[in-house]
Amino acid sequence: MSDRENETNAISGQPQKTIEDFDPPKKTKTNVYALSCAILASTTSVLLGYDIGVMSGAVIYIKEDLKISDVEVEVLAGVLNLYCLIGSCAAGRTSDWIGRRYTIVLSQAIFFAGAILMGFATNYAFLMVGRFVAGIGVGYALMIAPVYTAEVSPASSRGFLSSFPEVFINVGILLGYVSNYAFSKLRTNLGWRFMLGVGAVPSIILGVVVLVMPESPRWLVMQGRLGDAEKILDKTSESKEEAQTRLADIKLAAGIPHNSTDDVIQAPKKNRGEGVWKELFLHPTPSVRHVFIASIFLYFFQEASGIDAVVLYSPRIFEKAGITNSDIKLLCTIAVGFTKTLFILTATLLLDKIGRRPLLLTSVGGMIVSLIILGVTLTIIDRTDEKVMWAVALSIAMVLLFVAFFSIGMGPVTWVYTSEIFPLKLRAQGVSIGVAVQRVTSGVISMTFISLYKAITIGGAFFLFAGIALVTLVFAYFVLPETQGRALEDMEGLFGNLMWNFPGYKKHEEVDGDGKVLIHSSDPKQ
Repeated sequence: MSDRENETNAISGQPQKTIEDFDPPKKTKTNVYALSCAILASTTSVLLGYDIGVMSGAVIYIKEDLKISDVEVEVLAGVLNLYCLIGSCAAGRTSDWIGRRYTIVLSQAIFFAGAILMGFATNYAFLMVGRFVAGIGVGYALMIAPVYTAEVSPASSRGFLSSFPEVFINVGILLGYVSNYAFSKLRTNLGWRFMLGVGAVPSIILGVVVLVMPESPRWLVMQGRLGDAEKILDKTSESKEEAQTRLADIKLAAGIPHNSTDDVIQAPKKNRGEGVWKELFLHPTPSVRHVFIASIFLYFFQEASGIDAVVLYSPRIFEKAGITNSDIKLLCTIAVGFTKTLFILTATLLLDKIGRRPLLLTSVGGMIVSLIILGVTLTIIDRTDEKVMWAVALSIAMVLLFVAFFSIGMGPVTWVYTSEIFPLKLRAQGVSIGVAVQRVTSGVISMTFISLYKAITIGGAFFLFAGIALVTLVFAYFVLPETQGRALEDMEGLFGNLMWNFPGYKKHEEVDGDGKVLIHSSDPKQ
């Protein structure tokens, strides 16, 4: 009897189908090794989250202890974001030089020093020195975590794994809020020092644990270490075939001949960082220009919509909403941190199922609605002498709804999207520039929010954030193509025409024999 697979239907001439043929396709399981690497790398993002969360409460006691003004409070709270610029800008070149893994270790060492300085600060100037050092460490960590995670992750689960940096930022924020509440019972001059100094503990643990991580396979290929890269790809891929395909794609992107099979080869000079800035700024291709604009503006809009103002100044916002008890204000901030963490965890499960664009557009739409309602309720409270309980309750609900919508899309999608769209040789520096823009924007918002709401009222500030979110929605709809399921080396084909989604422009794709999209552009011909 012939094998069942070779049997044919006598009428149709087609192979007979077995019961197995009707089984649903098996779901791709997340690679455990890649998952572990992504978690370890992304925990570095806890540093920024903890600093944002803990500073929201610590400034209450710092202001009382050091007798500083509101302007000094703004500078203290927001200046770390500007100091991050030094770290994030240096991290791109550093990671291309010493590798992604050792750059993470460096970030932990720098933040450790900053946390110790802040914990032992005796005056405002000393505290600002600590903020400066810690900011450099945070800048390094923010840039390198999403790059490493994107480079080590297989395409099937890259959205899930690349969202981890944002997850751990939210975990850090929650830990910062809890730390505020825990140490608020100490004497004023001790409480805020413990709040800030405790941040040194996780940096020690993370700095040691990161040493067990493998190096990024894409960085190893850029250094000509093909044998080491292949071993890591074998561990982080779903199959041997997928590992070989990923290696071939990376070699192609790095400019290494396909027939180069030695374990160690001489890497092309362009992979050692030369010419990157020229390709980004002076002579970018249409696709690189599109990628760069998408990345820069997405990072800008992420912060310009006011998320750090809400997270960093939540006790003041709740006070403006009519809550005067310090313990209740701190408990409300913990609710903010819990909500952010819960919804970011939900987002990680949806990124590879729903896609980047649907989550982002839904997120920004919800942010607009919640910001408008929050602006209305705070305006009513601000203009009414008596306490309006329904407005107070609705204000708290809208703060929680705003952070929930942000965390379901705008927060994680920005990190995932920007870390995956740059070509290999431009990725580290491209992401570092984006993070620099993000930190500058966050710094400006953080350092001016108190002055802003004093100038245009607290309600007016949130109407302004709602207007920025509306611009974000238009930008995301027309400029950002979907990247779900694409290999990193295929991303460049999705970009090239900023008007790809405008009415009247016809989308055009070319697909190779394996179903990969080679070109994704817009043709103005009707």
